[in-house]
Amino acid sequence: MTEETPGFDEQQPQQPQQPQQAQPQQPDVPSGATSDDAEPKAAPQEGAAPAGDAAAAQQAVQQTAALTAQLDQVRTALGERTADLQRLQAEYQNYRRRVERDRIQVKEIAIANLLTELLPVLDDIGRARDHGELVGGFKSVAESLETVAAKLGLQQFGKEGEPFDPTIHEALMHSYAPDVTETTCVAILQPGYRFGERTIRPARVAVAEPQPGAQTVKADEADSSQSPADDKENGGPDEG
Repeated sequence: MTEETPGFDEQQPQQPQQPQQAQPQQPDVPSGATSDDAEPKAAPQEGAAPAGDAAAAQQAVQQTAALTAQLDQVRTALGERTADLQRLQAEYQNYRRRVERDRIQVKEIAIANLLTELLPVLDDIGRARDHGELVGGFKSVAESLETVAAKLGLQQFGKEGEPFDPTIHEALMHSYAPDVTETTCVAILQPGYRFGERTIRPARVAVAEPQPGAQTVKADEADSSQSPADDKENGGPDEG
């Protein structure tokens, strides 16, 4: 009886195992993403880099030109606004000076009108002083009024013996005098008053002029007084 080797029939010759080819590993695709998202992006080619740099440089140049143009516009607008501001400031200064000048003129006119109304009162005070009637309380009141008028700028002028000036004198009387060499104020009938450079009232005076023949006589006397001296310098009169 033949002995059977256990498991002989079951054992088969082992075939050599073929090496398994490595399958490319698929990247993990997140849920909800497509297969295109999972594909790796191709690396940029080497020739594309210089083109990108040129485009970026051109864009930077364009941005610089645009900023320069905007800066020029801002400078132009600033210059215009500065000129407008300077013009407005000059106009405002001129307006202030004109208003101040007009205000001063109006004030001076008002004071001059007030002082003009007070001149008759000052004339009465002057006549009372000349006649010795300025006494008592009336004297203190009169002096106070004259002080106030002087503080306001009222000035009295006109004196005897000064030359006649038609711009500030008004001649009410005329005469001739042998002791004057020019038209002279010999009497002050009413004093004149001025306020600043403005003459409120001219001085009313009596004037005297030199006598018509006085200058001729004086000239003859001067010639006769000089004749002996001339004769002496010339050696005296000629002898027969």
